[in-house]
Amino acid sequence: MVKIINTSGKKKTAIARATFKEGAGRVRINKKPLEIYEPEIAKLKISEPLTLAGNDITSKIDININVQGGGVMGQANAIRTAIGKGLIEWTGDIALKDAMLSYDRNIVVNDSRQKESKKFGGPGARARYQKSYR
Repeated sequence: MVKIINTSGKKKTAIARATFKEGAGRVRINKKPLEIYEPEIAKLKISEPLTLAGNDITSKIDININVQGGGVMGQANAIRTAIGKGLIEWTGDIALKDAMLSYDRNIVVNDSRQKESKKFGGPGARARYQKSYR
């Protein structure tokens, strides 16, 4: 039987869905290889859980990720969480989970913070329109 694991990650309005299969160590984001993913800072952020897991684990897994919504870094953080969760589930290794948690908690746990909604009387959530009496 083929081993397949589905995980997801969220950050702000970005949602990433990852599928893990046995393979040759390929990572694809919206059908695009991680090697040519831009910008470079987002690529480095995404590859952190892969580096923590080590090449012996990641070289045997193909990861396909679909991500939508949010901005570039929001998507990168969502992808990172999806990959981190999936690697922990794939290996079942508690030491790997502890290593990821000690490195950065957001690799394993979604960041639940959301944008505060806009209110009346101003351009944003807290800012108010200026007034003048002269």
